Amino acid sequence: QVQLVESGGGLVQAGGSLRLSCAASGRSSATYTMGWFRQPPGLQREFVASISRSGRAPLYADSVKGRFAISRDNAKNTVYLQMNSLKPEDTAGYYCAAGGNPYPTSSKDAYNYWGQGTQVTVSS
Repeated sequence: QVQLVESGGGLVQAGGSLRLSCAASGRSSATYTMGWFRQPPGLQREFVASISRSGRAPLYADSVKGRFAISRDNAKNTVYLQMNSLKPEDTAGYYCAAGGNPYPTSSKDAYNYWGQGTQVTVSS
């Protein structure tokens, strides 16, 4: 099993940047495909980005493509989400997830482990 802890959320003005981190403990996160999801207030959890074990060919939701970047440091058991040009509609709880799928995927069902989330609020 793996435990995931997110950090780096906060309040930022529109146009600003934040970098989220997801630290894994227990089994090495290097054996998992990792993903970021978000849940806006009153809405369902939605896919943001996913990265394979090797870090090649990450997958992004259309809404964040070109603004967000997912990366991983397997030596540190950490996955990152760099968020630039933030918009008020990016406001949400952001969740890190780990799954055994060999390729990046947007499907929530492919992820077995989830963190508790970190809140991102973007003011206009």
